[in-house]
Amino acid sequence: MSARSTHLTDKLYDYLLAVSLRDDKLLRRLRRETARMPMGGMQISREQGQFMGLLVELMGAKKALEVGTFTGYSSLCVSRALPADGRLVCCDVSEAFTRIARDYWREAGVAGKVTLELGPALPTLDRLIAGGAAGSFDFAFIDADKPNYRNYYERCLELVRPGGLIAVDNVLWSGRVVDARNRDADTKAIRAFNRRLKEDRRILLSMLPLGDGLSLALKRR
Repeated sequence: MSARSTHLTDKLYDYLLAVSLRDDKLLRRLRRETARMPMGGMQISREQGQFMGLLVELMGAKKALEVGTFTGYSSLCVSRALPADGRLVCCDVSEAFTRIARDYWREAGVAGKVTLELGPALPTLDRLIAGGAAGSFDFAFIDADKPNYRNYYERCLELVRPGGLIAVDNVLWSGRVVDARNRDADTKAIRAFNRRLKEDRRILLSMLPLGDGLSLALKRR
C-alpha cells in the first residue's frame, strides 16, 4: 500500500508501458511523425490516449467532443473506442495540423465517425448549443489554448449530459503550476482553472498525474 502516488522513474515508466500499453503500428507512426514537428511536444502521451479510449468504452459513449485536435492522436484513440454509429466532433484552428489527423482517421477507418470544425472553438461550441446539442454529448476532451480553458469548460459542461465526463489536459503543466516565480499567462490561467474546478459543485472531480496532468470532471446527475 502507499499513502500517495508512486513517483515514476524512467525505469518504472518504461515498465508501465511494457506491461500495459497495447500499441499498434498506426499509433506509433503518428507519434513518430508528430514528434519530428517543431510543436511535436503538444502530443498527448500514449498511455493517456489509451486511458481515454478506455473511459469512452467504459461509459458506453456514442457522442464525443474534442477541443484541440492537433495531429489527431487523442481523436484517433477516442474515435476507435466509439461504436460504429458513434460521432466525434473535433474543434481546431489549424488546417495544416488537422490535415495529418484526417489522413490517419481515413487509414484507421474512423473518418466516418469524425466531424472536423475548423476555426476558433468558442463560436463552434456556441453554435452547437444554439442548435440544440446541449446535454447530448457523453464525453468531452479539452486540450487547447490555456487562457480559454474556463470558457471551453463552461460550454462543454452545458453540452455534456448529466453523468457525462469532461477530461482536461495539461493541468499540471510540467510542474510550472507550483513554481511561484512563474507568472506567464498560460500558467496563471491553469492555476486559476484548477482552483475553479475544485470549487465547482456541479461536478465530481479527480485530477490524475497522467501525462501532463489530466482532470476528470463528471457532470452531476
